[in-house]
Amino acid sequence: MKVKRQMTSNFTPKSKLTILLSVNAAAVLIAGVLIASAIWFNGGLEFRVVGERSDIVKDSVGEMALLESVSDSTASISESINITGNDDYISTSSHEFDNSPVPTGELWNEKAITIYATPDIDLCVGGNLSNLGEMYWQTSDTNIISGFYNSARTWLGFNDETCRYPIIRGIGTTTITAGTYDGKRKDSIIVTVVAPPAEQWKHEVLTLVNKIRIKNSLGQLSWGYTCESAADIRAIEVMTLYSHTRPDGSDWSTICESPTLSGISGENLAIGNAAVSPATVVALWMGSESHRANILNSEYTKLAVGFNFDLNSEYKTYWSQFFSTY
Repeated sequence: MKVKRQMTSNFTPKSKLTILLSVNAAAVLIAGVLIASAIWFNGGLEFRVVGERSDIVKDSVGEMALLESVSDSTASISESINITGNDDYISTSSHEFDNSPVPTGELWNEKAITIYATPDIDLCVGGNLSNLGEMYWQTSDTNIISGFYNSARTWLGFNDETCRYPIIRGIGTTTITAGTYDGKRKDSIIVTVVAPPAEQWKHEVLTLVNKIRIKNSLGQLSWGYTCESAADIRAIEVMTLYSHTRPDGSDWSTICESPTLSGISGENLAIGNAAVSPATVVALWMGSESHRANILNSEYTKLAVGFNFDLNSEYKTYWSQFFSTY
């Protein structure tokens, strides 16, 4: 961990980019290097370092990217994380499906649901159905939900057989129709997609972080009003440059400098499909040693959180945490 008085970060200028390869990825071309992968989520997520800076794998069920720190130029990073084991900050859905018995031939008890555009949900059939065999999934408006990934987010406990992770393209309402190829079950459900509640989610991150700190016998953090606007700006800046270097070439810490020589600060960033809610982004950070170090740093007293969501951007979901003593 690189430490400097006045402002401290657990990220060095030589921060490395780690990515999670998708469940069904066969090969990914990154920085001219073909990485063959057949990663299956057997209770954990595999991260691999691919270089000082590179593009991030896109359009994958488990897409995520974290900027990691190294203690020196020769250090290497190879992490595996399991984000399924703590129900304090792991959510499985932004909507709880009705799992009471489903009428014969149908798939859902509900006729309509509302979900966030991020999304923190897999669309699953109800009634605890099983042994359905292969199913088809269709959407009536591809401008809202264009389709589904081949796999559910099994690393969050969803079942490939009965769930699908939607590819959301816009805000609005569409009808999802699903059925079994043997013709025994077919049903439709109206899905309304709404924008995520940004301000609410930012404060939920603080709440989740404080629950973790309490469990680790650490003092709770208060909201970092001094650096609140700075965190928001950083969540916007990482759309342009996903780095602890700002788009103008300055260091991340210049966004909210300490008013005293004794002040310290730190930054966590996250973008992509695995950071789609307060629960998943906190789980993502807690699964990384360097990000967890910021969350569990006993010196920090304040936390400001930035969140930016843009469906028309490349990675859609962007988070920043700005820890400080001021």
